[in-house]
Amino acid sequence: MVVVLRPTQALRLWQQVSLSQVRAGTADLTMRQWAILLTIYLDPPPHTVRGLAARLGVTKPVITRALDTMGALRLVSRHRDEHDRRNVLVRRTVDGALFVERFGDDIIARAGELPL
Repeated sequence: MVVVLRPTQALRLWQQVSLSQVRAGTADLTMRQWAILLTIYLDPPPHTVRGLAARLGVTKPVITRALDTMGALRLVSRHRDEHDRRNVLVRRTVDGALFVERFGDDIIARAGELPL
């Protein structure tokens, strides 16, 4: 199924989802943090700090700072790779999965409210 939106509809949807998230008091993530979080939850694992940095075109410290914030919110967790101790594996959490699922549900709800 292809969803076709005019630019103003797409922007209105983004605005409405953003407003809904602000009003709900959910975690206030940056665009970069959202990109990392959605990559972790939508792309198949394993995820490493190095791999995420390459995928997003940023440095490893950028990823580490974002993961520090998301880890404190219990959206992701980090563990050393037992097979290669140089790698840090980034894993999904139950809290993070629920957070992402609720966000998806909110997008669907707001999209249903868009004027035609």
